[in-house]
Amino acid sequence: MNNVLTRVTEVLVGILFGVGLLISGMTNPKKIIGFLDVAGRWDPSLAFVMLGAISVTATSFFLWGKRPLSLLQSQMRIPTQTQIDPRLMVGALIFGIGWGLAGYCPGPAIVSIAAGNPQALIFVAAMIAGMVVFEGFILAVKPRPSS
Repeated sequence: MNNVLTRVTEVLVGILFGVGLLISGMTNPKKIIGFLDVAGRWDPSLAFVMLGAISVTATSFFLWGKRPLSLLQSQMRIPTQTQIDPRLMVGALIFGIGWGLAGYCPGPAIVSIAAGNPQALIFVAAMIAGMVVFEGFILAVKPRPSS
């Protein structure tokens, strides 16, 4: 029963997140690009969306971040890596360039597909292709364990 409750909760939270992205305008590439155009016709409205998200997240981490289990009794998996390394910097740079050029990041792009936006489908296909290329690159350069 707990597994069913967990899955239902996950679906409901996902729907709530998607609706929030739609209402806030995060699925509209023109709005995103307007927010990122600080030297031109800057649209600061998404800063309020980000501040709202950060405040909810910070409050949640403060109240429940040290718990070993979630409210639904699932193991909490909070990242422990705090070092900023070159891999993180390069990944953030690529993410930011893609976000600025396309006006999409992964979550809003998937919500946009569900809302019937064909441009988002092209973005997600390119994103998946990039993930596949990255995984192939990592497998090619990762040292193999000696036997």
